[in-house]
Amino acid sequence: MKLYAVVGSPNARKTMAVINHLDDLDIEIEYLDFFAGDTQKPEFKNINPNAMVPTLVDGDFTLWESNAINQYLADKSENDELYPYDLTVRADINRWLFWEVSHFNNALGNISFESIAKKKFMGLDSNEAVISWAQDKLNRFAAILNDHMNGREYIVGHNVTLADYAMIHVEFFKDMIPFDWDPYPHVNQYFDRMRQNVHWHKTAPNSPEEIGRIPS
Repeated sequence: MKLYAVVGSPNARKTMAVINHLDDLDIEIEYLDFFAGDTQKPEFKNINPNAMVPTLVDGDFTLWESNAINQYLADKSENDELYPYDLTVRADINRWLFWEVSHFNNALGNISFESIAKKKFMGLDSNEAVISWAQDKLNRFAAILNDHMNGREYIVGHNVTLADYAMIHVEFFKDMIPFDWDPYPHVNQYFDRMRQNVHWHKTAPNSPEEIGRIPS
């Protein structure tokens, strides 16, 4: 199998953390240079018409969307810890995978892109209206996650699952965005714990200069 990734991409990091955790899959990582336009080249868009990472190629089968890739990889592995076969546990994990994409990380990702990524990596101005809208949305859904994490270490059950690697995938930007996290202590504690996860930590770029570039 081959995984196409970009250094520092939150969604690529999510899948690479799952690969690190499973540790029994033979997967080649091919890094693309975002700033050189590698994701926009016809040969890559033939694989993923969205021109985004991560993208997985397994023989004749191509898969995009990080949560779908992670579910596929977990099923390919002999280790079911991240995505247990129990249907109710899977349904719970799936619930939080949909929720983080649609709500929590949708808001967090929009703030991160508008307030940090556009300025720092693209030389573009922020859209303050989008930031304000996303701040309101993040307040709403951070409160829900905060209540859920009260007395819990992980999103589902007593171990790390796919839901955890998905929930924290925009972690790199969390404390840099214009947002007050003080009202959400359980979310802060959860993110601090997951930052120490060895499989997640290994996916972090060594420096800001490496983000978007092919590792040397």
